[in-house]
Amino acid sequence: MLTVNYYNDFFEIGQQKINFSFYELSLPDDDPVYTPKKVMEDLDFSGLLANCSDKGRTGYNPIMMYAVITYANMRGIRSIDRIVDLCERDIAFIWLTQGRKPKRDAFYEFKSKKLTSDILDDLNYQFMRRLQKEGFVTLKELFIDGTKIEANANRYTFVWRGSINYHLAGLLDSIDKLYSDYNSFLQDNGFGEKYELGNAQMFVIDGIDRVRDIIEKNRKRKITKHKKLSNNRIIEIDNCSPIEILKLQKNLMTIADGEGIVFVNGKGKRKPKLQQLYEELEHCGQRLMHYKECFEIMGKDRNSYSKTDLEATFMRMKEDHMLNGQLKPAYNVQIAVENYFIVHSYVSNDRTDYNTLIPVLEKHKEAFGEVLEEVTADSGYCSEKNLLYLKENKIDSYIKLQDHEKRKTRAYSKDIGKYYNMKTMVFEDEQVYICHDGRELRHINTEKKKQNGYTQTYEVYGCSDCSGCEHKSKCLYKYNPDKDVDKNKVMKINEVWEELREKSHANIQSEKGILKRQTRSIQTEGHFGDIKENEDFRRFNYRSSDKVYKEFMLFAIGRNINKYHRFLYAKLKKFEGKPQEKTA
Repeated sequence: MLTVNYYNDFFEIGQQKINFSFYELSLPDDDPVYTPKKVMEDLDFSGLLANCSDKGRTGYNPIMMYAVITYANMRGIRSIDRIVDLCERDIAFIWLTQGRKPKRDAFYEFKSKKLTSDILDDLNYQFMRRLQKEGFVTLKELFIDGTKIEANANRYTFVWRGSINYHLAGLLDSIDKLYSDYNSFLQDNGFGEKYELGNAQMFVIDGIDRVRDIIEKNRKRKITKHKKLSNNRIIEIDNCSPIEILKLQKNLMTIADGEGIVFVNGKGKRKPKLQQLYEELEHCGQRLMHYKECFEIMGKDRNSYSKTDLEATFMRMKEDHMLNGQLKPAYNVQIAVENYFIVHSYVSNDRTDYNTLIPVLEKHKEAFGEVLEEVTADSGYCSEKNLLYLKENKIDSYIKLQDHEKRKTRAYSKDIGKYYNMKTMVFEDEQVYICHDGRELRHINTEKKKQNGYTQTYEVYGCSDCSGCEHKSKCLYKYNPDKDVDKNKVMKINEVWEELREKSHANIQSEKGILKRQTRSIQTEGHFGDIKENEDFRRFNYRSSDKVYKEFMLFAIGRNINKYHRFLYAKLKKFEGKPQEKTA
């Protein structure tokens, strides 16, 4: 029988520290923890230090706090609690903090109050200039892409514009009835003449008739089991609408004071007609103010938001937890990459990428001047506004068109109804299109269309007589032989847009454009694949666009320094593209 207590022999009871004097504990010379310190030695932290007060108790060194958070993001660690734990247990973190142990409150205060978005951008741009001097980046070309990352918001706290429009239409009907009841109440009791009160006129909200029309159409579509129409029309509730209701309530209180009518509450007490009318008006006014607040939160650029993160928009995600196309609150995250380094990041609550390109390029222009020469992106960024911006700033566009794959098909080149498959001629200094049947389509007029603050110009061409043409069914859009017998061919052409499209398409079809598209897919999509799959960054930890941006920017800076470390130790080489096959 063993009589020796092996546990007590090996562990000292109540032991708090372990004596490592018998063994020298150190980090390897190429450990990544040395790289952020090497990078930060050349950075100017005056912006960060200006945000730190020298009054009161001396806190932790802000440069040390930034180094710890950056190194944590290099290792894919974003949780503050996890960082605090590692500052006590991990030798690399202990080396960075010099044995100090910052607590979670110190990190939260540093990230929320001292480390602003502008300071983060400035520190990243200083690092980019260092990379430019060392030859890792040129800052003359950018590869741009975006992805959707779930917001830190409850999934079922959605507010939809279409739903508010539906309930607003019903509310306005109720208010209209209350106005009628109010006028009848004054007229039946003679209060209008006695207190010099005229008939109340229901206020008008522009666009609500269109909303009611769509509601009625959707009711019919529900019976026939057709897909519902979108009811996302932007309705503006001006400030006078709730005020008009308050005026009626004030008039009712004047009558109550003059007639000695007392408001009652409680079980068994019957409310007078005036009190019932007053409370119904108050309830409707509160609902109207609530809808007005919802419209103000959404603005004019989006159709939904989450109650737990007002700046998050519901978007269709690839990771569908319900497996039925469920929408989730998310942010649209953009990155601009060169040679694996994230030069810029941008966080938007826009569901599409159309409106995110120009803000990214403006950031590049503000940070580095007019050095940008080439931009490569996918078809999600292809719009007239974006391509025109690139042309005006003398930046070559390598943006894929939406119909890039369709252009390769035979149906595209054989579609006789499209202008690009028609012959053209100039007659009396005017361009004329010749259709497949040999008839002329002359210029009719010019139309302008304003969309998202940008005005598009369309030139309208039409044929004066298409009667007897045997190609009508293929030439006219949705041709119905019973209804469209007398219909003539009319087509609208945005000549500026078409010119920009053809230029961008020619660029991406060139040998250089093919290589750039290949590089973009590897570098930008490779970043997102690594972030989501390997680092499991699928959901933000913070709420509001500013905090979300800082969280992602810290993660991007950590990745940049990681890439720099791998370049320094020859673990990563600059991507030169796949070797082209030699033709005989």
